[in-house]
Amino acid sequence: MTMREKLDLLERRRAEAELGGGADKLKQQHAKGKLSARERLDVLLDEGSFIELDRFVTHRSNDFGLGSQRPWGDGVVTGYGRIAGRLVYVFSQDFTVFGGTLAEAHALKICKIMDLAMQNGAPVIGLNDSGGARIQEGVLSMGGYAEIFWRNTRASGVVPQISAILGPCAGGAVYSPALTDFVYMVKGTSFMFLTGPSVVKTVTHEEVTMDALGGAEAHGSISGVSHFTMDSELECLAGIRDLLRYIPSNNVESAPTGRRTDPADRREEALLDIIPDSANKPYDMHEVLGRVIDDGEFLEVQRDFAQNIICGFAHVGGHSVGIVANQPAVLAGVLDISASVKAARFIRFCDAFNIPLVTFEDVPGFLPGVGQEHGGIIKHGAKMLYAYCEATVPKITVITRKAYGGSYDVMSSKHVRGDINLAWPTAEVAVMGAKGAVEILFRKEIADAADPQAAMDARVAEYSEKFANPYVAANFGFVDDIIDPRDTRPRLIDALEMLKGKRAKNPAKKHGCIPL
Repeated sequence: MTMREKLDLLERRRAEAELGGGADKLKQQHAKGKLSARERLDVLLDEGSFIELDRFVTHRSNDFGLGSQRPWGDGVVTGYGRIAGRLVYVFSQDFTVFGGTLAEAHALKICKIMDLAMQNGAPVIGLNDSGGARIQEGVLSMGGYAEIFWRNTRASGVVPQISAILGPCAGGAVYSPALTDFVYMVKGTSFMFLTGPSVVKTVTHEEVTMDALGGAEAHGSISGVSHFTMDSELECLAGIRDLLRYIPSNNVESAPTGRRTDPADRREEALLDIIPDSANKPYDMHEVLGRVIDDGEFLEVQRDFAQNIICGFAHVGGHSVGIVANQPAVLAGVLDISASVKAARFIRFCDAFNIPLVTFEDVPGFLPGVGQEHGGIIKHGAKMLYAYCEATVPKITVITRKAYGGSYDVMSSKHVRGDINLAWPTAEVAVMGAKGAVEILFRKEIADAADPQAAMDARVAEYSEKFANPYVAANFGFVDDIIDPRDTRPRLIDALEMLKGKRAKNPAKKHGCIPL
């Protein structure tokens, strides 16, 4: 064959590879409201930046009728490209080829780009749309999954790993996304479960739909398995691009800076009116955050799960930060099992990737109750405490109102090495609320009083004046300054600038034993 004839053959084979499972299968994919594997990459990556690897890999099985079917790529498109000019490694499973099932060659393609990502310090993004393990290859399929799991674990804390669930994800296949840093799901088309509805019915006699068992909303609001719930694939892929505005490419780089169009010295008059006069009235912490961060742009993580705590990314004076904030509008902002686990994981991600932590505190304590105690609130709450104690990135805390008891310690207090701890004049740093403390300390006195209510009110006022304020903590240096709420943004930016050169290390060890 001449060179031109060989080039013609190459073009024909490339065209065959781009068709995946064929035109009919592509039509079926589109009929479900889903993009093809390659269309997804076109949306995700900068135009024209995708470089495909292993386009002509085929499976190695000769059993169960697959021997004559050897589609190029073996059900997954892999390679690298750019997002806003930054290098990323990607794989996109192709449901039109054997239902996107994973077998040996398919797995090795994914492993190759994961190895390249580790070697070159760039994020890995997986677009999952697979029927699970390819039965025809038996243990080779299971071994392929394990090879991926091993790399997920090795890459953890080294390069960001992002998973988008864009179809079914069942059985052992769910563990790779679960090992990654962020999971995106799409309403109506994304599903994750270890065992599907039919197996559940057989074993437990429960009848449940795929959506109720493992759909996007179930995992976004109930289990907390996913971090972002999207309305469409296009929104999902755009969301991944947006996430990369806040996180670095690897664990030795700094996070990308923001636009710096929002004035660093901006003071917010509205912050004076957000905290209610009564300590028992709720308010929405989002209103505080929106007035402090750059341009009000906040990328909230796990928005619908454990809503009593807020986690997410923002820029403050151009600095990328991870924000952890109690939410007084939900359960009064108490810490419970779900909130503790949610925050602990987020804090550890930020610490692993050099993203400063900014904490907004208004917490009355840990949620009491038999369910919480028997569910392990002690060990789960300890996860959050461990994460804050372990973190060596810059840590800045703003106490807006309540900081009671052990939860005061947990929320990045000075005692667990918070770098800068600020308080508003409305802050209450105490063992507990005034009323509860008085009921314990002066129970007999109040009961014996001629007017118990008057005695109670007098003691509550006395306790509030002495303890339910930020000045006692400031007197001991546990609060660095009590600030005008309007100055919160400039003071945060100043602290972030001051802490840019922070050097802190934990003792040399193989790893800590976080209370899992």
